[in-house]
Amino acid sequence: MDVKTAFEPSRRRLTAYLSGDIDHHTAAQIRADVDSAIRSTLPASLVLDFKNVSFMDSSGIGLVMGRYKEMSALGGSVFIQDPPPYIRRVMQLAGLNRLCRIISSPPPSENDENTDMHTENNTEDNTENNTEDHTENNTEDNTNKNRENENREECHNGRG
Repeated sequence: MDVKTAFEPSRRRLTAYLSGDIDHHTAAQIRADVDSAIRSTLPASLVLDFKNVSFMDSSGIGLVMGRYKEMSALGGSVFIQDPPPYIRRVMQLAGLNRLCRIISSPPPSENDENTDMHTENNTEDNTENNTEDHTENNTEDNTNKNRENENREECHNGRG
């Protein structure tokens, strides 16, 4: 796993170019490298470029979530750029698209006039691609919530 970072001062944007495998063996070093770059540049946005990532397990999810927390503490945002299709799917299933924008091109500049258009198009793309997934997940979530409520009632009523 290799991490290269580039900071664009005019946009206050830090890009971390990730490559290779992200697993429990490599995630700690990636975290350290990216966090060091965040501390030294204090960016308004962090772009995690996944274009050259060949494998990712749950350590990659934790990596993104931790950088989201770091950037949130700074009042910044995180973009996930160009993940391969299977990694994009894993990220969406894990709900990372609720924390970070998953994009297929460079993120909009804070000063760009088309910022809203870019975000809107990205949201529409995600909505079209995930409508069925969200429906299935919502049904499953509701079923699980109903079971939890039934179990609570049984315990409360002395049956469990």
